[in-house]
Amino acid sequence: MIPASFDYVAPTTVEEALAALAQYGDEAKVIAGGQSLLPVMRMRLNAPEWVIDLGRIASLRGVRDEGDSILVGAMTRHCDVAADPLVAEHAALVARATATVADEQVRHRGTFGGALAHADPAGDLGAPALALDAEFVIAGPAGERVVPGAEFFQGLFETAVSEDELLTGVRLPKHTGWTAHYEKFVRVAHQWPICAVGATLRVSGGVIEGAAIGLTNMGATPLRAAGVEAALVGQQATEEVVRSAAALAADGAEPPSDLNGDADYRRHLVTVLTRRAITKALGRV
Repeated sequence: MIPASFDYVAPTTVEEALAALAQYGDEAKVIAGGQSLLPVMRMRLNAPEWVIDLGRIASLRGVRDEGDSILVGAMTRHCDVAADPLVAEHAALVARATATVADEQVRHRGTFGGALAHADPAGDLGAPALALDAEFVIAGPAGERVVPGAEFFQGLFETAVSEDELLTGVRLPKHTGWTAHYEKFVRVAHQWPICAVGATLRVSGGVIEGAAIGLTNMGATPLRAAGVEAALVGQQATEEVVRSAAALAADGAEPPSDLNGDADYRRHLVTVLTRRAITKALGRV
């Protein structure tokens, strides 16, 4: 189908984009990579009168070192995040998860910030960002503010970004030396995962000194598997320890039921994927 007619503006600075948002208000939609907005516009499930394109704002692209963290610009493409050496060194879980997003065509158009701001609970990036204690940099009429990951995802397709604000970047605390793996299960290739698990670990002398586990599509928002993390830290990296910890993965989760699987199926599946993710991450030590 063809989208309904709309007017188009392409600001070159964040300030210009915020001004456009203020001017057009509810009549406008922001477009980043377009991999979420364009399909619903084509089906006329959404028909904005104005589209504000962030693609020409150069300051929103790229990855930079900030000392204890790295900052990923909101308009950085998935393929660039996956290939960036800073991300690979200091946020390996994000690099591995981003490399699995959809297919190469989507990864060359979709953006890191756009996917996170869309906040689809089946999206691959929310759980890894949450596991790494990401901070979300948001610009608005009152200036810039920083929201911790635990407060950013607020519900199904809902985030802390207000209608007059923009997500400009994501700050990832450095997890240098941590191993990582992202394990997901899909019904067909390139589909949204039925559920997925991101695991990143710090191991020394065979002992797990740090663990962060994020769950995808196990609730209305990305989740941390706190019980699994607590069961791993301080323990020897043995198969039995991993299996016992993984059995706790679904604790506190409220997975959806849909055509791909009901809630009980997802509760079982996430324990299997958690065990695999941890085991594969340990294999990289």
